[in-house]
Amino acid sequence: MSLLPRTAEEFSSAEYWERFFKKRGEKAFEWYGDYNKLCGVLHKYIRVQDKVLVVGCGNSELSEQLYDVGYKHLTNIDISETVVTHMNQRNAGRRPGLTFQQVDATQTPYEDASYQAALDKGTLDAMASEEEGALARNMLTEVGRVLSVGGRYVCVTLAQESVIKLAVEHFVQLGWAVRLHCLQDESGKEEDSFALPVFVLVCTKFRHPMPVPFLEMCLGEDGTPTHLTEVSELLSAVREHQAYSVLRKKLRTGTDASSNLSLVLCHTKTGLPRYTLTVQDCPPGAKVPRSNQFAVFIVPQGSETAWLYSSSEGRRQLAASANFRRLLIVTMHRNQEYTDMQAVQSELSPMVMDLAPPGMPANQQVPFLSVGGDLGWREEISRGVSELSGEYCIENVKGEDGEMYRRLVFLSNAALVQSESRLVPSNTMSSHKKKNKKKTKSATPLTTSSLSVDSGFLCCAHHEVMVAGLTMLGVGMPQNKDTPVSVLLIGLGGGGLPQFLRDFVPHVTVEVVELDPVVLDVAKEWFGFRPDDRLTVTLGDGLEHICTLEKKGDRLIDVIMFDVDNKDSTVGMSCPPAAFVETSILQKVCSLLTPRGIFILNLVCRDSVLRKEVLERVSGVFPTILSRKIEGEVNEVLLCARREREQSNVADILPSLSEAAKSLQSALSSKRTGTNCSPHIDIVELLKDLKVE
Repeated sequence: MSLLPRTAEEFSSAEYWERFFKKRGEKAFEWYGDYNKLCGVLHKYIRVQDKVLVVGCGNSELSEQLYDVGYKHLTNIDISETVVTHMNQRNAGRRPGLTFQQVDATQTPYEDASYQAALDKGTLDAMASEEEGALARNMLTEVGRVLSVGGRYVCVTLAQESVIKLAVEHFVQLGWAVRLHCLQDESGKEEDSFALPVFVLVCTKFRHPMPVPFLEMCLGEDGTPTHLTEVSELLSAVREHQAYSVLRKKLRTGTDASSNLSLVLCHTKTGLPRYTLTVQDCPPGAKVPRSNQFAVFIVPQGSETAWLYSSSEGRRQLAASANFRRLLIVTMHRNQEYTDMQAVQSELSPMVMDLAPPGMPANQQVPFLSVGGDLGWREEISRGVSELSGEYCIENVKGEDGEMYRRLVFLSNAALVQSESRLVPSNTMSSHKKKNKKKTKSATPLTTSSLSVDSGFLCCAHHEVMVAGLTMLGVGMPQNKDTPVSVLLIGLGGGGLPQFLRDFVPHVTVEVVELDPVVLDVAKEWFGFRPDDRLTVTLGDGLEHICTLEKKGDRLIDVIMFDVDNKDSTVGMSCPPAAFVETSILQKVCSLLTPRGIFILNLVCRDSVLRKEVLERVSGVFPTILSRKIEGEVNEVLLCARREREQSNVADILPSLSEAAKSLQSALSSKRTGTNCSPHIDIVELLKDLKVE
């Protein structure tokens, strides 16, 4: 028969506990640990000579063990007559001074300031569920009344957020000092322990209430206190320790390759995120050497958004290549300083064994792995806030290829690079003679002022495919040598794609529609974006712009591109927003195209059902659709033409496209910008993996 209550509210009822102890009989019930686990922190805050009120004692052996080591002034109260009678009978002979009384903790008969300590093991947790916490508040008020100045309320709790918030706010309002200890289970018997850690809340009564909150968090019974200024900071620290404990419990009892468990570790002083740990186990049956049980892989700074480290598929591939039973993948956060690999290893080493696979010996050496043996390099050069997209940062990073890159990242989705450009030393952009100089590898990245954006290099693979898609238009073919090309692009980002089109596609004019004026400012200031009469920007809603152009009906466009992200992360399609691929909008896009015109869509959809629906809508409007998936990413580019295709499969289509691709490549290469940049793109190669939809 189960002894757990049917509902949480039963924990606070006298009837429940009366039934509980009658069923349980004489066996002691130890909520959240016994004397051996708690004695260190209890002896720290409760003196042997103190008069102690033990609230909701139950049939725990804790009071008996405290009595045996010298605590002779213990008053134990409980609401259950059964347990009080039993405990008095059990201790009458051996512990004559240990008393148990049937008393309601919310209404005690004791005088004001008559106790130096109040000990509570689980009672607050039991009471907090009743009447939205009213019962618990009454108990805490009563505890505050019977404690003398300097007295301490010592509460052993699981620190569920509603419970700990109630207690901490109660004593902060009274001007008491509040300290919270997180006790990690060190028994190694995970099957007998709680998944959540046990906390000990210590609240100290002052003669004169403290004018500002005094809040501290300690790890373990002797951990150095970390001072916090707000209750919300304390609650956040509690959640972090709870998440770590739950993860630790899961990992010690085993996981599988698809678990994808992760944990964020924060800086103890600032509370800011410092590391994200992701656990990747090898699949069952994988042939792993006995010595390869566990390793830690440090992701270089600036590389955490790469597919290999940011996607579950990539992490599985990384773990398979490392060939360890368990790989702990560590990424470092922005706006944090890291000295070197040795310092990071020293910082992480104390907790690494907590995350080891089941059965691994505690003394086994855990190797730290990395790419190239260093931490990578990242420099935040600007930060700001957009009313539409929230906080953003501009950062320079050193890629694993040794090149320098500049990124725009919106911090609401810090794992996604919004825009990226390659950087080169400014002197290589101004002199053709210096171009052939032998490169020297510098240990220290160049300063921001000495770097310029390479407008001939497209960092995003899907941008390269979108440019290659112009072959469907016949750009660069001899018969189109002097034919102008008009492009409408929805979504600016850092401006790399439209600037590339302007600089290298012959006779092109590009209009970009961008909703966020901050993005335009960022593109100009940090990504070298320079509009002119052939490259214009319209600030506004892309959908409204499409509708306005279609309604006017006085303009046709050769190429319409959608490269706009979806801010709603709850939808399985992160690009574009769903409204952009509604049939009515697609029909308007089609009507705006010239007879030879094409529609190019950057589609990022993880939901296979939703992707199928989008393709059905697009194919219902455009008779010719070619698609190209981006290797190692979710992105795929759809190339959609108004005209019916004459060929029925890729084998028939590719030969004609191949000739057009060579012509486009030649046309792009013949262009030279004012900074002597050349386009870094292989049109023919990009079109090899096209698929007819």
